[in-house]
Amino acid sequence: MVSETLMKIVSPCWKPSVEGGNSSRGGDASGRVDGLLWYKDSGRHINGEFSMAVIQANKLLEDRSQLESGPLSSFESGPVGTFVGIYDGHGGPEAAEFINDRLFNNMKKFIPDNQGVSAEIINKAFVETEEEFLSLVKNQWLIKPQIASVGSCCLVGIICCGLLYIANAGDSRVVLGRTEKTHKEVKAVQLSSEHNASIESVREELHLLHPNDPHIVVLKHKVWRVKGVIQVSRSLGDAYLKKTEFNREPLLPKFRLPEPFHKPILQAEPAIVVQKLYPEDQFLIFASDGLWEYISNQEAVDLVHSCPRNGIARKLVKAALHEAARKREMRYTDLKKIDRGVRRHFHDDITVIVLFLDSHLISRSPSHGPMLSIRGGSGIHPRC
Repeated sequence: MVSETLMKIVSPCWKPSVEGGNSSRGGDASGRVDGLLWYKDSGRHINGEFSMAVIQANKLLEDRSQLESGPLSSFESGPVGTFVGIYDGHGGPEAAEFINDRLFNNMKKFIPDNQGVSAEIINKAFVETEEEFLSLVKNQWLIKPQIASVGSCCLVGIICCGLLYIANAGDSRVVLGRTEKTHKEVKAVQLSSEHNASIESVREELHLLHPNDPHIVVLKHKVWRVKGVIQVSRSLGDAYLKKTEFNREPLLPKFRLPEPFHKPILQAEPAIVVQKLYPEDQFLIFASDGLWEYISNQEAVDLVHSCPRNGIARKLVKAALHEAARKREMRYTDLKKIDRGVRRHFHDDITVIVLFLDSHLISRSPSHGPMLSIRGGSGIHPRC
């Protein structure tokens, strides 16, 4: 059940307000903007309904996200389904923006005629997107060397032909809400594995991959970091930790490692999970780590299960912001007044996409349905 504290934060459930008091049923295709908040309260994808929300904290929004509903390949006879991407950038928005533009299209071109999605195809799309971005870094190295220090976590979910594909590189997370028949409750099931040096198994993996480097992970200011500079062990971008040619001037000294390396320090290949969807699988919550810093898996699932679907992504964002304010011993209303940039000292950019699963639509493997392409956060960050 939803905790009493969480219910106080989000009550009443039927009023999904976060930043400002405007409420909307989100009927427009591109979403709406309210200060640092972008949201689309409700919409339909080929396998059910969805809700999206993005709150900005950084001076430039570093999160990017997308939802694609319809054809998943470049062929008319190809598969149809739903694609969700959460791209949590770091060091700047360039890598996340690039992934938002390229990853889905790369996947579409790799799916052959009359064939479906596969883990191999998803992996190829990640690798192709990574290679394209590293090529961009090389081309801009002399005029924009700082792009070598820009990267992004990448979480992808695909629903196609009754199967769910989850691919993750970084520390974003997807959680499934599944009905427990015996207890008539909805249980939280985390589907993605996170690649963050704070996790012991990730540190062990790094030591196995780099047995001759005793400093592959370093405890710095009570935080485990890869080479003492970054928490995630997998990402797209971060060229300065992938290719030694970018680990030098004119890159800023704070990013340059003292010694050369002979193999990529970070990986771009995602961890991929494929599983069948069942009628008891109710919904999926995709979110950047900014949400999970403040809300547990079960709290998020309880909230989605207890409240109306319309505006539920905004509701999750609001719950996280309330908790962020509480931890800093301040009022939520005061937190809302803090502008971008300074806001990052209180919480990260947060992106949430909730996909509701209609078992009837999923089981029939539709050949057509709602055609949709939407990018989260459009309009809340200045273009440079």
